[in-house]
Amino acid sequence: MLWAHSRKDKPPDQWQPLDHHLRNVATRAAGFAESFHSKDWAYIAGLWHDLGKGSLEFQEYLKSQNEACAESLSGRVDHSSAGAQHAASAIPILGHILSYVIAGHHAGLLDGRAEGACQEKRLSKAIHPWKCGMEDLLISSGTPEVPKCLQRTLAERDAFAVAFFVRMVFSCLVDGDFLDTEFWLQPEKADARKDYPKLEELIDVFFRSLDNFQAREKDNPLAVLRRQIRLDCERAGEWPPGFFSLTVPTGGGKTLSSLAFALRHVRHHHKQHNHQRVIYVAPFTTIIEQNAGVFRTHLGRNAVLEHHSNLDASKETAAARLAAENWDAPVIVTTSVQFYESLFSNSPSRCRKLHRIARSVIILDEAQTLPVDYLKPCLKALQLLVRDYGCSVVLCTATQPEIRKRMDFSIGLENVREIMTEPRKLYAALKRVNVKLIGQQTDAQLRDRLLAERQGLCIANTTKHARLLFEGLPSTAGHFHLSARMCPAHRRLRMWQIRQALKSGAVCRVVSTQVVEAGVDLDFPVVYRAMAGLDSIAQAAGRCNRNNKLGRLGNVFIFTSEHRAANRYFQDTADCATQVMASFSDPLDLDANERYFRLYYWDQQSRWDAHHIHDLFHLEQNRDFPFNFGFAQAAEKFHMIDDKATCTVLVPWGRRGQRLCEKIRYMPAPDRETLRQAQRYAVHVHQAEWRKHAVRDIRLIYDNLGILESPEIHYNANTGLNLDADGPGALFA
Repeated sequence: MLWAHSRKDKPPDQWQPLDHHLRNVATRAAGFAESFHSKDWAYIAGLWHDLGKGSLEFQEYLKSQNEACAESLSGRVDHSSAGAQHAASAIPILGHILSYVIAGHHAGLLDGRAEGACQEKRLSKAIHPWKCGMEDLLISSGTPEVPKCLQRTLAERDAFAVAFFVRMVFSCLVDGDFLDTEFWLQPEKADARKDYPKLEELIDVFFRSLDNFQAREKDNPLAVLRRQIRLDCERAGEWPPGFFSLTVPTGGGKTLSSLAFALRHVRHHHKQHNHQRVIYVAPFTTIIEQNAGVFRTHLGRNAVLEHHSNLDASKETAAARLAAENWDAPVIVTTSVQFYESLFSNSPSRCRKLHRIARSVIILDEAQTLPVDYLKPCLKALQLLVRDYGCSVVLCTATQPEIRKRMDFSIGLENVREIMTEPRKLYAALKRVNVKLIGQQTDAQLRDRLLAERQGLCIANTTKHARLLFEGLPSTAGHFHLSARMCPAHRRLRMWQIRQALKSGAVCRVVSTQVVEAGVDLDFPVVYRAMAGLDSIAQAAGRCNRNNKLGRLGNVFIFTSEHRAANRYFQDTADCATQVMASFSDPLDLDANERYFRLYYWDQQSRWDAHHIHDLFHLEQNRDFPFNFGFAQAAEKFHMIDDKATCTVLVPWGRRGQRLCEKIRYMPAPDRETLRQAQRYAVHVHQAEWRKHAVRDIRLIYDNLGILESPEIHYNANTGLNLDADGPGALFA
């Protein structure tokens, strides 16, 4: 008998037989791959992934080690190279696709060729004999049936698309392997995985709730418009799958309407599939937390899975934590960083969820936030998800990024259909503000303007400028500050206080960075915004007269700062916006928006793939090594947020933050769950600032993680972290 997994607390006759594990994983993986018609490929990957465990050396190793050691130290007895080598030799040429999948199922997808570990070296590596007793697992009748998506990409010699197929099969294998291993070794964890309701079961629940909600709204012009937007979305839900744009100005209720589209679309096109899923993607956690709450109101608390770093772990169930590992829930709400970086990761744990994306409806909220330096690989990945993996993608925003394909924008998306019947009339009907340029303003002038208003918002480009503006205001009630220098838990409290002040009509003057913009449901009569990109200006305008309570148009004033550094922060996008605003009286006009993205996206071809990620994948005229894919390099280069440029300071803010930081201080190595909880008390600082203060003011936990030593000095109750503060008066609360 050959064993796959041992248990130190069980005799050998109660260990998991190897052939059971291989067949279980193969069956699970094949079921996952049905959604993109590739079950035979995933089945073989599962059947062969652990062939190396058939070696005498690995069997002896199992007898001498408990399972935790065997898995985490499995490099001592390589058990993945055997299956990779067998796949490459048993299936001509295309077997190399499976060899990448199998070789990487523990350590991650490898680069094809590299100075260090790579796929080519794994295929020529000397391994222990393993075939004795494994003959019945080596079934092969030649190449499995090639799915249409792979046929097309091979015919087009599209290396990027072939590599994408590798990732999707890889996802099926690693999720199947994780689940079967967990079932055998951690049955209590497997039991904690609960079955979420099927999406089909939630559709009627949602529409009944939405009907009741809209029936309670006053029959004012805004409510009438929102109902029309919803009807357009439901009508479009019956259109064939593909790309859609939902162009709705702030205040139009696009959050619920986009979900109405998605659920109608699922019911009309994917009812026959078991892989129904809606994935809502947004750039900022503020949007995610807010909109996840809206979704739960209409779908039920146990229907929505949030997956982002700022999630309050105390409010998260064990089942939700497990579902986040592989997105096994009907409605996923996640960040742009999590979504896109997973598509380009080579890590088994991050890629594990990818197969769940197939045949889903993906709502990209604030779609205009795609960074120009990653535009080509991101758009190509979206195109493949739609063309080859049955997805529908909704570009949902008030400022459409104009990323449709055209002669001067060859990487754009094809056949994007607008859901709104008359977007121009909709913009005119939902116009809430006038946008005016007021030129350069000193900090003193900005404060005078803000103090002349009972309620107003001023948005600066940098945390330093926002702090300086706020510190110049009188220390009276009703003055608030928001920035990324405040830990998320602190910002959430301050946001609640601002909402209460606005609701009661009290004095409420806020100085903030852009953290206040996207998706934050605040409504001011006047907004001042430092010059930035047109999309940022539109977001700022969305915080002005948001609910049309003024009875007139609100005012959004665009200024340039007296601080040169603050003006340089959004220089590229601000320059584009300046050109557009010189030509259009209303910079929020749809034509102005198109002109802006022509300048920002279309005319910057040299930056579409600044890190050359698309070019890391090659097809070669070599039967022995036909696919040279740079999976590890792509994962290393694709970072929408440059986390290597910053370090993390944990702030003991509030009682919970204090307890958590105290716990971490005395842990030899903080576990992953504790560190996840600590995200709500994290502030990110640049490397130069970190190096300046790391020894004196920060207690190091890891190289780029530390705890603030003197919060009473360096963390202000109003403005957050200031490591340069050196005396009393920075009150900590």
